[in-house]
Parts: sequence; C-alpha cells; structure tokens
Amino acid sequence: MAKIRIPVMLLLFSSAAMLEAFRLSSLSALTNGDIWWHLSSGLWILQHHAVPRNGLFSQSSALPWVDSSWAYDLLLALGFKLAGLRVIPMLLMSFKTLLAVLTFLLAGGLRGRFWMAVALSAIAQYILGTIQPGPAYVSILFFGIELWLLLETRRTGSLRPLWWMPLLLLLWANLHVQFVYGVVLLLLFTVTTWARRFASSSVDRALVFRKVTRIAALSLLATIVTPYLYGPYKVFFATTFSSANQYLPDFHALGFRQPQDYLLLLLAMAAFLALGLRRSRDLFQILLLAGCLALSFYAQRDIWLITLAALAMIGEALTTPRRDEATLAADARRWTGDALIAVTASLAVVIAVAMTRIPGKREPLLAKAGQSYPVAAADYIREHDLPQPLFNAYEWGGFLTWYLPEYPVAIDGRADLYGEDTVAEYSKAMNAAVRYTDYPALAGAQTIVLPKSAIMAEALSSVPIYEVAYSDDVAIVLTNRREHE
Repeated sequence: MAKIRIPVMLLLFSSAAMLEAFRLSSLSALTNGDIWWHLSSGLWILQHHAVPRNGLFSQSSALPWVDSSWAYDLLLALGFKLAGLRVIPMLLMSFKTLLAVLTFLLAGGLRGRFWMAVALSAIAQYILGTIQPGPAYVSILFFGIELWLLLETRRTGSLRPLWWMPLLLLLWANLHVQFVYGVVLLLLFTVTTWARRFASSSVDRALVFRKVTRIAALSLLATIVTPYLYGPYKVFFATTFSSANQYLPDFHALGFRQPQDYLLLLLAMAAFLALGLRRSRDLFQILLLAGCLALSFYAQRDIWLITLAALAMIGEALTTPRRDEATLAADARRWTGDALIAVTASLAVVIAVAMTRIPGKREPLLAKAGQSYPVAAADYIREHDLPQPLFNAYEWGGFLTWYLPEYPVAIDGRADLYGEDTVAEYSKAMNAAVRYTDYPALAGAQTIVLPKSAIMAEALSSVPIYEVAYSDDVAIVLTNRREHE
C-alpha cells in the first residue's frame, strides 16, 4: 500500500481544485455575490490605509459599519493587484485543496485506516463542494484546524498543540466573524476539562486544568485585538439572530432536496453511532456533536460544522490504537512524510493547472461573470450616464460596488450594515407583498437594474412612469420618465 499512498493522496487533495479549473463554462467562484464587495472593501483599504467605519459604496453611507473580515478583504485585494480577476477562482481552488488535506487529517488519515480516511474526506468534500471562496471558507478551515489541535491535545495528553490557539483565534477574529464558533469550541473544551478534573482528585489533572484555563483566557483576549475591538462580536450576534434571516436563503433550514443533504444526515448518524458503539461518555464529544448538529440543521450556511465534527468523531473511533505506541508513532512519522510530499505535489499541480486553464485577461473572466451579473447593463448605465439614485437587486449589489462604483447601491450582501428592517422591506417589495411605492428606495430610484426573470422587473416594465432603457438575457434597466419631464 505504501507505493500507492502518495498517488492516492495527490488525487484526493487536488481533484476538486482541478475540476473547478476545468469547468470554465461555469466558474462558480465568479458567481459569488459577496466576493465582490469584499474586493471593493479591500481595494479601499489599500488605497486609504485604514479600515472602513461607514457604509462605503452604498446609499446608506452615513450608517456605521464594521468590516469584520477586513483582513480577508485586504488579502483578496492584494491578490487582485497581482493576478487580476483570476485570483477569485484561484482562491477557491486553494481553499478546496486545503479542505481536502484538513478533512483527511480529521478523519485520522495519518494514524488510522487510510482508505476509510480517504473515503470520509471525499464525502466531506462532496457535501461542502458548493461553498464559495468568501471569508466563511476561512472559518471552515480554522474551525477544522482548531478541532484537530484540541483532539491532538486530548489524544497525546500534551498541551503543546493548545499553545497555537491564541494565534489561531487572533488571525480568525480579523478574517471572519464566525470566529465566535471557535471561541465556543474552546470554551467547551475548557469546561469539559474542568469536569474531568472535578471528577478526579488527581494533582496532574488540576495542573492541566489551570494551564488550559490560562491558554483559553489568552485566546479570548486575542479575539479583541482587532481594529474594531469587540465590534465583530456585536456583528456576529446581530446577524445570527436577525429577524431578517427568514428572507435570506443561507439561513434557511436544510430542505433535503439534493443528495448532499441526505449524505450529511447519514454522516451525522454515523458519528453518533460511533460514539454509541464505543459506549463513550466523553462529554466533549457528545456536546460537540449535538451542538454542531443543531446549528447546521438550523441554518444551511453552517452545515460545515456538523460535517467536520462528525468526520472527526468517526476518525477518532476508527483510530483506536490496536498496536503499541512505538509502532504507531513510527507509522505516523512515515505517513506524515508521505502526506507532505502529496500536499506539496498537489499545490504544484493546482497552481500549474490554474495558470494554464484560467484566463489571465480580464475580458474572458468578465464574460463568464456576465452570464450571472449585469455586466452589459452596467456598461450601458455608465456610458449613457443614467440618473441617480440607483436601485438594484440584492444579489447584484456586491458586484455593482466593484464594477460600477460611481453609482452607490441601494442594497447589497452586507446585511449587518442595512439592518433587519431594510432587508425585510426589500424582500417584501420584491415579492410584491407591499406596493413598490411603499418602499422608498425603489419608489425614489431614477435608474433600476433588475434580473430579467424577476417578477418585479416585468411588473415595473408595464408601469407608465418607467421606460425600458436597456434589456438583455440577464438584466433589464429601467429609468423614471419623470426625470425627463
């Protein structure tokens, strides 16, 4: 098996990324609406050498805004300066490669049943295959790394892996708002460590608990080392518990309309079964699985939580030592060497494929984006200097902040900027639950750009005060006749 181990890992680590590069007809990374306002924010940070404090690029520019993913935005902008639009699909390819490596490690690929770890990693990649290269992907990777470090601490009894936690959470808190999940995971680990210490009068366990507590406290302090101090915490709780989430598809519960949903359910069931077969009373593992399951089935944007947790629990069950520790350690060293070779080769292959398959010029990639975004419509608005203010579709707002920055958008994916009332009003107006005249942003707009297939686009086209200025297969542009009277 040693001869085929490296080729198998190479295929496992690179296949999803290469598939993304070869699917040039549907570069999914370019259809992620939020990636564009992250790019706009990052470019603004580069230009002004400061972090945003208000609603840039928006008609709500007077409102305060916390860019909780400012470091991600900055890195994205730097990549854009170096590689242009190609950085977006390349970023997704990199994330997919890292996810493959991480899931393989969580499944115990270096210390257990190799083929089972390969299968579990492939399943996890399939379940999470549609996730786009926004900062949420950073949370997936960082949560997986944190979980792996915590499990390594428990398995080996050494606190050395735990000392990475302050640095991990420091970076995470500046990259994405869901670092709060990492904080909760660390607190769960600390509390269950305390419970184990309470159940035993051992001096060693008391000492371990004190060290774990110090590391946890230092890690919590690291999360407020941001330009906004504790501001990202406020953003997390405001967006997670917003009443407007009912209008946002990512916050809806799983609909079980695609194979990945059923596979996720089976994976979660297998994790609980693994605990049951081991008759585990491990409070950390039980609470981890239960909490991740509840969060993932409550909002489909968080399905990665139960995916990674279930993978790790199954991996723990499958890697129960059956040989002496010396033999296991020797095997782990050999497998780690093979894995490093496979990871290095995978990155080289992915970079080579990305450079050869993904167009380097702006025009071909804009043409791909134009299949989902109003590229031609925005060009028409700019060339004909159509009047402001602009009203736009929610899903297009982020793109327009980057491609048409001279026209502040009415709304985009920054729900924390606009607030739950604005998102609710927009959703009701676009679904004809209220008259369009009752929504000020739409009623007062002089130029309107909407998807050609939208119900509101068809409805407004028949309203006498609006004139169709431009139309194609993607978008329709309307202008208010009263502006010319």
